[in-house]
Amino acid sequence: MNEDGTEVVVDPAAKLEEELIIRPTSETIIWNTYKNWIHSYRDLPILCNQWANVLRWEMRTRPFLRTAEFLWQEGHTAHETYQEAEAEAQKMLNVYADFAENVMAMPVVKGVKSETERFAGAVDTYTIEALMQDGKALQSGTSHFLGQNFAKAFDAQFMTRDGKMDYVWATSWGVSTRLIGALIMSHSDDNGLVLPPRLAPIQVVIVPIFKGAEQLAQISAKVDVLVQKLKAMGISVKYDDSDTRKPGWKFAEYELKGVPVRLAIGARDLENGTVEVARRDTLTKETRDWEGVENYIKDLLDEIQKNIFQKALDYRKGHIYKVDTYDEFKEQIEKGGFILAHWDGTAETEAKIKEETKATIRCIPFESYLDGDKEPGKCMVTGKPSKCRVLFARAY
Repeated sequence: MNEDGTEVVVDPAAKLEEELIIRPTSETIIWNTYKNWIHSYRDLPILCNQWANVLRWEMRTRPFLRTAEFLWQEGHTAHETYQEAEAEAQKMLNVYADFAENVMAMPVVKGVKSETERFAGAVDTYTIEALMQDGKALQSGTSHFLGQNFAKAFDAQFMTRDGKMDYVWATSWGVSTRLIGALIMSHSDDNGLVLPPRLAPIQVVIVPIFKGAEQLAQISAKVDVLVQKLKAMGISVKYDDSDTRKPGWKFAEYELKGVPVRLAIGARDLENGTVEVARRDTLTKETRDWEGVENYIKDLLDEIQKNIFQKALDYRKGHIYKVDTYDEFKEQIEKGGFILAHWDGTAETEAKIKEETKATIRCIPFESYLDGDKEPGKCMVTGKPSKCRVLFARAY
């Protein structure tokens, strides 16, 4: 039954074998609770972070990107002033951007959503947008400045320092398991995953090449010392001395899993005091002296992290375009990538572009990405004045 007493009618063709209950957004749950916690400015700020599984109705699911259920990291904060809440929303956007670029090695564009694309109930939605290798954009994290909207909806008031009653200022922000999809689509290749060292659960794998238990024992004795040195440096390492798979199979397996560095050592390496070092990011390998190889590996992991980021950044730089006419826009959007174009700021024009091209305004960027993109101009569709170019793309 509905709340008004009417009967709920379910289309038999749409009925699920297992019933799913779709909950409201967390903001409604959180603010129904916050209104009972907050009475005075002394109760503020409230800064809550949580991990939760969320169900969403998705007509067509995509692994990691759009799933009926996903793991969600989210924050909900309550503040005494506009300035505090706005600063919190901006801070969390930068936290997400820092993680994306310095840990995931995935360059992102920071900006603010258009009114149509912003979160319902927010004053502003800030976003980080990444470009995948197929030329589509992916919203990779958002931070919302909610103003006093949810506080007013749930009557969450507090006594101010001067003894008056006022509504609480709020933010919310979140990322999800969508970042796993972002990681895969930003860096991986036909051979499997390519994981940035700062995120890889195994940074170095060592594979012995041996014949017989005696040879394995000699290799293992030498490798054990290296493993301890690497671990002392904070490097995660796995020594795969299993005898159920051949070295070639192991090489392919760890390549598929995206392990950044692979070492191989055999009988000849024991004699020569060498080791083979293979990089996952470039699929290259070289022979190095065993002595001091732990320091080389440490530096190599840093180099790989930088190289993976630079490769993704170079791809984005090569696939961001500035267009002035709608015909140019329609032609370019079929090729993919980010497009910087003028827009008159109206929801009607935004809807027309989306309907005709399937492209959306990803954000109004904070920073400049091409010469002149912050200068005023004319909307590519209507010819009306435009304050600056905004970022368009087809997106997941």
